[in-house]
Amino acid sequence: MKMPTPTGILRGATPARAVVGAVTTTVACVIPVFLVGGLAVQIGHDLRFNPAGLGIAVSVYFAVSAVSSVPSGRVVGRAGSALGARAGILLSALALAGIAVTPSYPVLLALLGVAGIANALGQIASNAALAAQVPAGRQGLSFGIKQAAIPGATLLAGLAVPALGLTLGWRWAFAAGAVLALGMLRLVPPDGRTGPRIATAGGERVSTALVVIGAAGLLGAGAANALSSFLVDSAVSGGLAPALAGLTLTAGSTVCVTARVLGGWAADRYADGHLAVVAGGLAGGAVGLVLIAVPGVPALLAGVLLGFGLGWAWPGLLNFAVVRLHPQAPAAATAITQTGVYAGGCLGPSAFGATAAAAGYPTAWFGAAVAMLCGAALMLVGRRMAR
Repeated sequence: MKMPTPTGILRGATPARAVVGAVTTTVACVIPVFLVGGLAVQIGHDLRFNPAGLGIAVSVYFAVSAVSSVPSGRVVGRAGSALGARAGILLSALALAGIAVTPSYPVLLALLGVAGIANALGQIASNAALAAQVPAGRQGLSFGIKQAAIPGATLLAGLAVPALGLTLGWRWAFAAGAVLALGMLRLVPPDGRTGPRIATAGGERVSTALVVIGAAGLLGAGAANALSSFLVDSAVSGGLAPALAGLTLTAGSTVCVTARVLGGWAADRYADGHLAVVAGGLAGGAVGLVLIAVPGVPALLAGVLLGFGLGWAWPGLLNFAVVRLHPQAPAAATAITQTGVYAGGCLGPSAFGATAAAAGYPTAWFGAAVAMLCGAALMLVGRRMAR
């Protein structure tokens, strides 16, 4: 019997196409900000900005993502996930190409704003595609794989530094990124639906619950983004060698990718309680942040494992849970909760940095732990409201 080719699988199996399309759309729409972070030294030298300027640039990206999330949900809900994904990829490619020739720092900020809109469109379109085209029994895994693509994209940005940034120049890295994004357009699947819809609790209670869940996501994402942004500098300040500090971040990112996929796989094995698991992950992550504040390498390693493995492993499970609450309108529903997550990505690192500068890293880690724990409590409140 003739075995199907990979191309045939993608053409014939709508769920497989949906997952591949969601992953590639996600990578294409988040790569601009990760490339800016990875090549910040070279870009900052040419465009004359310092680490504070980098922080502002990243905040602009997440702030625009937050503001454009709900409008993007409306666009995807009306136009469909395929059109939304393609629009997001095209905007991301435009931003990448623009950054490749940008003459100044203000133009870079404007282009990262365009990339923020692309991120909102791409994320929500991917959520809608997975909700519509992946059977209910495999949606948890699909959302986990999709969210794992985000930390996975950091690996691409990291590879771009020695491969292009340090050889041909940082502008060529962004040009290559634009070409790569355009190549991902053909992987966006058409709109469609397979598998049964999941019954939902309706009414105003669930809509109000989404706002509370989004606020929980803001606190959790703010603390978790601070973890990935400041871990290396904090570890070096505590006496760890820079090379080892970098390895802890690599290990944490690897744990995060693995936990997101395994968490999604496990979510398909039970019918309820997903938001409670998210709350538990945030609580466990808070313990990890406290351990990072404790002197010593063993506490640091344990904190990194808990912080990344629990405290930053929940976004896919959160999207999955929200889609189960609103299967008839997954784009609009996840747009509300994603607004909180993006706002956390904008506000969390800046608040953490200001605290660390004023009172030191241990105080900042304790503050981030309190924020993550409050996020866990709000997640339970939102779950109770939804039920």
